[in-house]
Parts: sequence; C-alpha cells; structure tokens
Amino acid sequence: MEKQIAVAIDGPVGAGKSTVAKLIAKKLGIIYVDTGAMYRTVGLYAVRHGISTKDGEKLKEVLDDINLDVEIIDGVQNIFLNGENVSSLIRTPEISMAASNVSAIPEVRTKLVDIQRNLAKSKSVIMDGRDIGTVVLPNADTKIYLTATPEERANRRYKELINRGNNVTYKEVYDDLILRDTQDSTREASPLKAADDAITLDTTGMSLEEVVEASIKLINKEEN
Repeated sequence: MEKQIAVAIDGPVGAGKSTVAKLIAKKLGIIYVDTGAMYRTVGLYAVRHGISTKDGEKLKEVLDDINLDVEIIDGVQNIFLNGENVSSLIRTPEISMAASNVSAIPEVRTKLVDIQRNLAKSKSVIMDGRDIGTVVLPNADTKIYLTATPEERANRRYKELINRGNNVTYKEVYDDLILRDTQDSTREASPLKAADDAITLDTTGMSLEEVVEASIKLINKEEN
C-alpha cells in the first residue's frame, strides 16, 4: 500500500483476531503486530519466576528486568524475552490466563502500549488485541471489532489447541474463555470494548476466507 495506514482489530478471545490480522497484513503488504503475544511474554516471565500473575506490586518491581523485543522475521512477528525467542512458548492455556491477569495491571499496559505505539509511528501496521482502537491506536484509520458466539469461539480455540498437541477438553476451553471474557471486560485498566467508531463484524458461521475478505472490504472502504 502506498499510503501509511494503521488498522486496529479488537475483540474477545477466540474471535480469530490474530489469524485474520496476519492474513490481512500479508494481502495488503503491511506489518502485523500481535499485541497479545507481548502480554503473554510478560505472563511467561512471571510464571517462570514464580510470581503470581495477579500480584501487581511484585510485577511492578520486576518490570525493568523484562527486556521485551519485537522483530519482524520474514514478515512474521517474533517475540524475544531477554534475548530468547519465546514465540512458540507462549501459546498454552496457562500462559493465556497469565496474559489476561497481567494485562489488568496498569504499569504493564503502559510499558507495552509504548512499544506498540512506537511500532506504528513509521510503518503501516495492523494490530489486534483488546484495546487497540480505544487506547493504543485511537486514531487508527480503520477499527474493526471481531466477535462470535462464545460456543463458536470456544470450538475454534479448542481445535487450535488440539492441533498444537495440547491435551484439553472442550469444556475446559469453554470455561476458560468465559472466565477471560469476564476478566477482560471488567478490568479497570483498558477493559475490552468496541471503540465508538469501530465496525462490529460478527463472524459466527463465517469461514476464515469470508472474514478476511469482509475485513479488507471495510479497510478499503475506510481508505477511500
């Protein structure tokens, strides 16, 4: 794309934000920034060091010890924690919940939002998360709020985890999803919600290709 643009995709867990955003980035030739992976990385650090992911005071004490770097390698975002590429280690249900917990801590959000905003200053980007359109990129050119029924989101998440070799049940995934929905939407720091000027796209019953196509149409419409 010739013009520098910023696209924000928000929505609850299991809505397909990351998968959709990656495909849009590839089709439009812009950079995909996975903000959720950053919170997962902070969660991983806490778990590794025996720190409760709900202990805001303790996490504030160690924030300066968490050196988080983002590198785009072959068009794909890779997350480095203190020099270690942890991109493949942050996708477990345990780290998923850890991410939800640490994301409720204002100081953690401040640290990561600064990183995210800096990434968008010089390049065309598409970011997905919980508060991209409301907090991180409030002036994004296009804001899309992706959602689907809890049952469909849980089923998608379940299939994804099983394909990765995780030993989980659908009920565990569903219960975890409902808990995360509640945590993400009720937290004090940047709760999950659609931006006032976001376009809501309910993907229930839609194929991945249909969601990507619909999203690109919305982006092109906003740009013209």
